[in-house]
Amino acid sequence: MKKLIVFFSASGVTEKAALQLAKAAGGESYRIKPIHPYTKEDLDWRNKSSRSSIEMQDPSSRPEIEKDWPDVKSYDVIYIGFPIWWGVAPRPVNTFIESLNLCGKKIVLFATSGGSRIDYAVNEMKKHYPELQIIASAMLKGEISSDII
Repeated sequence: MKKLIVFFSASGVTEKAALQLAKAAGGESYRIKPIHPYTKEDLDWRNKSSRSSIEMQDPSSRPEIEKDWPDVKSYDVIYIGFPIWWGVAPRPVNTFIESLNLCGKKIVLFATSGGSRIDYAVNEMKKHYPELQIIASAMLKGEISSDII
């Protein structure tokens, strides 16, 4: 079974977890890269005028991402990882999902967070993307030494 670990990481925390997961699961990794990388100021969730605050307050926001993505047709399972922002996946993750045809792929969601749970983010994904076959989800904390499914 061929696995792809896709992730968005603004600060490096999710990237570290995703790369450990890719190694443990025997999969390849791909980073979702916004055309305009996030700065520390962009990520200031306490500032209502910060880029991340503005994006997350607009459910239709779809920040532009680099289009160097892999050919997903060759993968059986696609893991999608992200830090939890405002209870859900950051908008670049939505851009990625909506840019590719993931129908028929087994999807595993994973997240990192300083205090949020993954349940709400998973439910929102299922609500907005009912065509996705989400088979599992996990909050990743600490070292990842085995596959999460």
